[in-house]
Amino acid sequence: MPALRKRAAALAITAAAALVLAACGGGGDGGGGSAPAAGGDTITLGFSQVGAESGWRTANTKSVQDSAVAAGIDLQFSDAQQKQENQIKAIRSFIQQRVDVIAFSPVVESGWDTVLMEAKRANIPVILTDRAVDSADTTLYKTFLGSDFIEEGKKAGQWLLENVDASAGPVNIVELQGTTGSAPAIDRQEGFAEVIKQNANYQVIASQTGDFTRSGGRQVMEAFLKAHPDIDVLYAHNDDMGLGAIEAIEAAGKVPGQDIKIITVDAVKDGMQALADGKINFIVECNPLLGPQLMDLVKKVAAGEEVPARVVTEETTFDTAAAKAALPSRQY
Repeated sequence: MPALRKRAAALAITAAAALVLAACGGGGDGGGGSAPAAGGDTITLGFSQVGAESGWRTANTKSVQDSAVAAGIDLQFSDAQQKQENQIKAIRSFIQQRVDVIAFSPVVESGWDTVLMEAKRANIPVILTDRAVDSADTTLYKTFLGSDFIEEGKKAGQWLLENVDASAGPVNIVELQGTTGSAPAIDRQEGFAEVIKQNANYQVIASQTGDFTRSGGRQVMEAFLKAHPDIDVLYAHNDDMGLGAIEAIEAAGKVPGQDIKIITVDAVKDGMQALADGKINFIVECNPLLGPQLMDLVKKVAAGEEVPARVVTEETTFDTAAAKAALPSRQY
């Protein structure tokens, strides 16, 4: 019995010390920050990724994983395999686990209000990465980190206006869209259309989803070529679909980059190599290396700090010469 009493006393002292440390806040910023940030404990981040549908997505996942390790953040990672229902299940699992912060890249824009309200009621802050949601209630998430997809579409359209002459007659354009209902697919189409409407001779004669995959791009482009033998320009919402389309164009006996001008978005290594080789004519960059910025935001929202509602990544564009110059040091 004396040993048991000593053990009980030791436990009581330990518990009391823990309460004192919790009350002190461990020298953090104070002001009501959550325990993980204020006390110096490890922050747990639940992250739901769209999938692994492209080289861009693979680079994005690696950036998030590597940056979490560098930042000392415990990452609970889930791959949704491009299915919204898988992401919703993952978010609910994160809520049950009582993670400190939830971040995810939405498969599609709509249908998130219910599960995001569940996270809000559980007092778990949410960060959107890469893609936005169309919820009218912006209090359901703290911030959105990602590219301006409409601007990307505009850049693609502006290159077309400046580099493909439409003065002699119609320029026939086919468009490979991203996943139906996703923010980049919707916005890249909108931005492109807004610019090219300045001249009625630029005509999108066919537009269909290739689901952001190389195989999807190849299959849809094969169908385009059979239905439309007079294609002048291909606008693909990502490099992977454009690379798949190149395979279809070459199989049809045409020269990509010459017989059919090609514009894509992303600037991953394979796309940049095709640009350097002259098979793609122009690429609008969409930077996947969001990990460091995401971890910085995670730490801030976990600590209860205010963050901007929108954080836009800095990006550029590439022609053939720029691609050749950038390739040796390209990280993704």
